[in-house]
Amino acid sequence: MSSGDGGEVASAAAGPPTPLEWKFSQVFGERTAGEEVQEVDIISAIEFDKTGDHLATGDRGGRVVLFERTDTKEHGGSRRDLERMDYPGSRHPEFRYKTEFQSHEPEFDYLKSLEIEEKINKIRWCQMANGALFLLSTNDKTIKFWKVQEKKIKKVADINVDPSKAAGSSGIASSSVSSSPKPYLANGGCSDRPYNSLSNDLSFPPGGIPSLRLPVVTGSETSLVARCRRVYAHAHDYHINSISNNSDGETFISADDLRINLWNLEISNQSFNIVDVKPANMEDLTEVITSAEFHPTHCNMLAYSSSKGSIRLIDLRQSALCDSHSKLFEEQEAPGSRSFFTEIIASISDVKFARDGRYILSRDYMTLKLWDINMDSGPVATFQVHEYLRPKLCDLYENDSIFDKFECCLSGDGLRVATGSYSNLFRVFGCAAGSTEATTLEASKNPMRRQVQTPSRPSRSLSSSITRVVRRGGESPGADANGNSFDFTTKLLHLAWHPSENSIACAAANSLYMYYA
Repeated sequence: MSSGDGGEVASAAAGPPTPLEWKFSQVFGERTAGEEVQEVDIISAIEFDKTGDHLATGDRGGRVVLFERTDTKEHGGSRRDLERMDYPGSRHPEFRYKTEFQSHEPEFDYLKSLEIEEKINKIRWCQMANGALFLLSTNDKTIKFWKVQEKKIKKVADINVDPSKAAGSSGIASSSVSSSPKPYLANGGCSDRPYNSLSNDLSFPPGGIPSLRLPVVTGSETSLVARCRRVYAHAHDYHINSISNNSDGETFISADDLRINLWNLEISNQSFNIVDVKPANMEDLTEVITSAEFHPTHCNMLAYSSSKGSIRLIDLRQSALCDSHSKLFEEQEAPGSRSFFTEIIASISDVKFARDGRYILSRDYMTLKLWDINMDSGPVATFQVHEYLRPKLCDLYENDSIFDKFECCLSGDGLRVATGSYSNLFRVFGCAAGSTEATTLEASKNPMRRQVQTPSRPSRSLSSSITRVVRRGGESPGADANGNSFDFTTKLLHLAWHPSENSIACAAANSLYMYYA
């Protein structure tokens, strides 16, 4: 958002920002035509760190892959330093593969006779320290705290014996040592084994060694090592759907269907239950927790969403168990509009705070909604993601697609929001006052291929002039904006917006696509 009153007045006078033109930047793990995707390679989580210099992805095989930004490293220093020195910034962020590690393995819960998948549900970056990267990753039951650090590989150099020759010719090695009856080892030890048992490891020149040279340890190469520092386990009876770091840098939350737990990063054997929506009788259960996130700057506030389409803001200072919310955000359904699918499609799959903490973005099955935390009467903007699927809800229910959980994200400046859809499409909407930006992009090397130029007229809500915009996509039933038939098997569930630039990373099956504007 703009800084200072003068900036806001100026931006209002200038009108809404012009729509962005998105271009392809990079792809990792691109598959060739007809290549079958392995289930374990499908990406299930994407997250930029706060600086935007690192990107992490998790997959269904329990692996975490890290990428690092390269375009700021050419001159050295951070982007802010480069701007101060008037270096021309790169035209767009570019990343390269950094390292990967196996975060989770498949497990079996013997008490409940349940298999626990290794699939990574969420990744969250923690604060860097001493040049090391820290991150949290979770599957359905277990959260892990990882440290990724460059370690120098120490090698022994400058010794008499040349191990490379031994590998080349074991015959020479064995003949060269046969003249010595007994081998003498370090510190005066003596081996009772026949000497030719060592012949494949070391090679001595014929006639022995004239002088003894002490080995020198040198550290030249560096390698990235990922170490699991802590494991936070056995705290959730149901599947973990969210983890979120607190701005205090010391604590984080984990949420499952019925409970939210508060952890200290340093303490893995204890957590505090701060939200519990489990009724005394499970038959009375009417809604579950679907997503939770800490406020980006206020360490005492967090928001969580429910399967009934509501968002609750809670204040940790109120009580130890925050069963009562300080604010409730939900939209009243229009009378007469209720159907069998109303409650299913109202379920919120993801909530995200804007960077300044003033707005909350939520994604349900059909729409994106932007909420002002100071106004709980209704969303300030509603964006229709794929309204043309409404006549197809029965088919979507039968093939379980109606339960797909799409993520959403906001740009760092808070002017735009994005979320995914089917046929590997994703939508970018402008949320500044008066903006009519509504772009459809495809996760491919030609992102604008599916773009259709239809003027999307903002329709105002009669009940509230503050509810600015309701946008509609292509209205042709069972087809996308260009009339192409829809593919429900290729869905773009996971995407992330760079924290400071107009750059989006999104996952299409096992491929990671990156775009810039």
